[in-house]
Amino acid sequence: MSGVRFEREGRPPEGSVVIVDVDGVLSDASGRQHFLDGPTKDWWAFFEASVDDPPIPEAIRLVERLTEDHTVILLTARPSGSADTTLEWLGRHGVNWDLLAMRNQNDHGSSPEVKRAILTDLRSDGYEPVLAIDDDPGNLVMYRSEGLLTVYVHSGYYDA
Repeated sequence: MSGVRFEREGRPPEGSVVIVDVDGVLSDASGRQHFLDGPTKDWWAFFEASVDDPPIPEAIRLVERLTEDHTVILLTARPSGSADTTLEWLGRHGVNWDLLAMRNQNDHGSSPEVKRAILTDLRSDGYEPVLAIDDDPGNLVMYRSEGLLTVYVHSGYYDA
């Protein structure tokens, strides 16, 4: 299996699901982008600092509405080693979700590669993604190539 999964309240039912990214969609990661500046990127510090991210209230309300009629899978490229930080942040900010999928701790693939592999596993487990919400243009291209409708959230992290 690609990635690591956490279930909020047991295994969600198979069928249609909505995929939502975390960084830049639910959480404002702009305060920790400096860890990725320069030739040496400090990914571990970047992910550990996520505990202090402010929430993006509009996105959290959107996800709350989506969970009324859909299974919501939070699919993040964060490594599984930051699961405790991620789960604590989600709980503190009242984010509704059904399944959290994260990259394996030692997977150094690009975000689109990681998310495509997890998407493939989700499909093989009976989940049918119908919508993906993300801030990374590369992920959105990947999701569209997989036949998903996408919603782009402009975080500003990918501006040249």
